[in-house]
Amino acid sequence: MTTYAYVGCRTTRERNARGDGLSVFEVAADGALTLVQLVRDLVNPSYLALSRDGTRLYTVHGDETEVSAFAVDRATGRLGFINRQSTEGKNPVHLALDDSGRFLVVTNHISASLAVLPLAEDGSLQPLSQLVKVDGPTGPHRVEQKQPKPHYNAFDPSGRFVLVPDKGCDRTWSLRFENGRLVPCDPPFVEAREGAGPRHLAFHPQRPWAYVVNELDSTVTAYGFDAATGALTPFQWLPMLPFDYTGNSRAAAIAIDATGRHLYASNRGHDSIAVFRIDAATGQLSFIEATPTQGRTPRAFTLSPDGRLLYALNEDSDSIVAFAVDAETGRLSPTGQAVSTGSPVCMVFSAA
Repeated sequence: MTTYAYVGCRTTRERNARGDGLSVFEVAADGALTLVQLVRDLVNPSYLALSRDGTRLYTVHGDETEVSAFAVDRATGRLGFINRQSTEGKNPVHLALDDSGRFLVVTNHISASLAVLPLAEDGSLQPLSQLVKVDGPTGPHRVEQKQPKPHYNAFDPSGRFVLVPDKGCDRTWSLRFENGRLVPCDPPFVEAREGAGPRHLAFHPQRPWAYVVNELDSTVTAYGFDAATGALTPFQWLPMLPFDYTGNSRAAAIAIDATGRHLYASNRGHDSIAVFRIDAATGQLSFIEATPTQGRTPRAFTLSPDGRLLYALNEDSDSIVAFAVDAETGRLSPTGQAVSTGSPVCMVFSAA
């Protein structure tokens, strides 16, 4: 079966964006991307979620108040619009499907809330069924931490918990997901270092560990994860930047390879992908390198389904650049494959 990649791009003048919408690429055996469809007239389709069976694609509309659903033609990869629903919040920035495929959880960044939207049998979005406000004391950053700013909602491997890094409060919230509803855990959050700005989170695929990338201080925090309570317990904190880098930079995305041996996180400013080794016994990280992404502002990146490639999405230089992943060391090397697309900010793959 042919593999397809779906790329969301920022589109608005307010974001200084140059994107045209939602792109569909066919992925060749060598990782090359060939455009097969461009869905235009979408406002900032900036984060994507693909259903487990690959037949539905969902996107938030950054800076707006809505999320959209698309049908996926498995034979051609092409998208067909289904419908759109309100998240009843401002600037939805992330979304994730629950294990049953019957609910979509969305993070409203600026209005500091989590929305739950049921899905119909045909994958269409139903009106919002729950809205959970997020609130707490804000961090010291005078610009970025004026209010709570949840940025991501990740289901744990069991599908029973949703963890939400909050850039404004320097917290990561833990909530149970029960019968299509979010319920705060006890304890309801773990605190990060003051001014860290937790942004995104990745669970280890085999062990009870979770890793949070902190945007404002360009660090990663490693946590033990209690699968019974949803609680996080920190056990390591370390920087993502080389020791001799003295410029400004902010962290963005984070991912772990399928083997659980290596962790990757992106730096915007240093414009690189930080590579870490994960100790199989302790979960502790060791910094390996920070590989330049051959572009500016890698807001996002993604690993290919087979783990052989990593694609860096350079938002401010309008490019997607492919890197080969060394399975033993985790190190990245450019393949020479790159494609131009305006302001790319999210990329997901159909099942191969």
